[in-house]
Amino acid sequence: MSNVKSTRQTRILAELDTTPSLRVAELAQKLGVSTETIRRDLDALTELGLLNRTYGGAIRPLSSEPPVHERHRLFVAERERIAAAVIPHLQSAKVLMIGSGATTRHVAQRIAAELQDLTVIAHSFGVAQALGVNPTIKVLMLPGNYHADEDTMLGAHAVAFLNNLYADITILGASGLGIEGPSDALIETGAVYSAMIARAAKTILAADHSKFGLQFPARYASWRQVDHLVTDKKPEGSLLNALTENAVMIDGDYVTS
Repeated sequence: MSNVKSTRQTRILAELDTTPSLRVAELAQKLGVSTETIRRDLDALTELGLLNRTYGGAIRPLSSEPPVHERHRLFVAERERIAAAVIPHLQSAKVLMIGSGATTRHVAQRIAAELQDLTVIAHSFGVAQALGVNPTIKVLMLPGNYHADEDTMLGAHAVAFLNNLYADITILGASGLGIEGPSDALIETGAVYSAMIARAAKTILAADHSKFGLQFPARYASWRQVDHLVTDKKPEGSLLNALTENAVMIDGDYVTS
């Protein structure tokens, strides 16, 4: 995918974060391209599961996510900035827990490049592989049931195993960031994330702005359980109010629009 197309499709998704539905003609005017180009973009994003096509436009689905390997194609620059912004929070840590997802894999890659002498507890094979290039990092994989779309280990065995562990910091992603807290599209993933939060002294959430205002089936924490939100754009409105009221520190490498 070209950078121009990727940037345009990212803007389309950003528009859907604030508007329940969009019309092809409106998008074409806003982005300065033809309606046919917009239709092709909407068709491509629909194939990735990131929106639903409607007559003359599109809406954003709220109950599911595409597989993790498809999510890696989107918001790459934003996730790289988020990953870089997470690193300063980890300097004194010796034991980490890391959740699954596209953003946490970027975080894992940055950890492998910049940190050493860590133990990392993971349930994502992608995260484990990213960390594995650094011989000073010991990776402990959770047992459980393998979920192919997310490339993770989930289920009761994973949760039970976590209950015998402890970490300085847990780093998690999210499918959605709502006013009541972060949520995930998979209920089984939410259970693992809740256990990770319970077994760590500090929780960092790493998520890009496309997750703002979205709610998915598994709310795995309340905002009072989250210490930091590291993102690429400062939240606004009711989400910002919820974060502020629960003393969640918000930071990241912001790019204003």
